[in-house]
Amino acid sequence: MAGPQGMNWETLRARLAELAASREAEGALTPEAEAALLDERARALSRPPTPEVAPGTLREVVRFRAAGQTYALESRFVLEVVRNVDVVPLPGAPPTLRGLTLLHGEVLPVVELAPLFGRPPMDSSGPLLVLGTHRPELGVRTEEVHEVTQVSSQDLLPAPAGPAGELVFAADKAGTLMLEGEALLGDSRLVFDLSDEGVA
Repeated sequence: MAGPQGMNWETLRARLAELAASREAEGALTPEAEAALLDERARALSRPPTPEVAPGTLREVVRFRAAGQTYALESRFVLEVVRNVDVVPLPGAPPTLRGLTLLHGEVLPVVELAPLFGRPPMDSSGPLLVLGTHRPELGVRTEEVHEVTQVSSQDLLPAPAGPAGELVFAADKAGTLMLEGEALLGDSRLVFDLSDEGVA
């Protein structure tokens, strides 16, 4: 018979009866069996926990090459990869600013990472890595974009000393530099005021 709000009381009572019976069965153990059960529970609690992958240990990254160096950046900072981009150079611009391009009707600065790492820029016409969090903020000129993959923090080495400072948080055994996305997007050397640029 169904009770209020469609509750099947007979099924509920049967389930409660099963639970009660199982509790009674547990309570009917002999002293020896009860002691053995308690010992087993104690041993289970004293076992070292199985190592688990800590949150954040695995990072999904995009690997790319620019000016002869391989980098990796967390994929959450990469909005898209654009090929065959026309870049308008700016006379007198700093070495990090390759020029400007139009992306979806918006002006986007195209930057070069090499000067940040004390390396000479290269004249590369490879894909553009569009970076940002909620909207496109930077276009990084690359020689090639390799792959999207996962890296474990256990496989990473401390960041090598160099002029990049906080831009690199680690490296892998192959020499790939792991970039810190927030530091990259917030670096004053890569922030440009485009309000006066007459790019249409």
